[in-house]
Amino acid sequence: MKNFTITIILCGMLAILTGASGPVYEWGEYTPVFMNKADLENSVSYSPGARAMKDPGKIYYKAPYIFVNERYKGVHVINNSNPANPVAEGFIIAPGCLDMAVKENILYIDNAVDLVAFDLNAKQLTQRLRDVFPTPPSPAGALYYNDPSQTDKVLVGWKKR
Repeated sequence: MKNFTITIILCGMLAILTGASGPVYEWGEYTPVFMNKADLENSVSYSPGARAMKDPGKIYYKAPYIFVNERYKGVHVINNSNPANPVAEGFIIAPGCLDMAVKENILYIDNAVDLVAFDLNAKQLTQRLRDVFPTPPSPAGALYYNDPSQTDKVLVGWKKR
């Protein structure tokens, strides 16, 4: 009984000294980035002009355009009419974006957990299907489990510590 009491006291002191106030989640060298669900609804937009590629992901080609995913940020739109001189025309802002596909003039992308359809001619969002995708794992491969108390937030990316 004496050892049990000492163990409880030591655990309590450790919690106080380390500032622990609840469960600690570890995702390697990354921390999750969140956005309010209400803000996610209005987060997809088009920005004309070039933008530096910092963390490119998947590439999709549909003549004459090349689409390059910027992991968790959106999609670069590059006009490849002249392959000797491709022109960065714009960037589709879509927090949480990791994947894309094109059919006719519609670009389908993930906007965190939602699937959105973006009209490339009108340069605007045309449809949103909510909660289609699971929360993305961290780049280190660890899964993130949604905190039930955070129902108004959605994970849109990961930031390196």
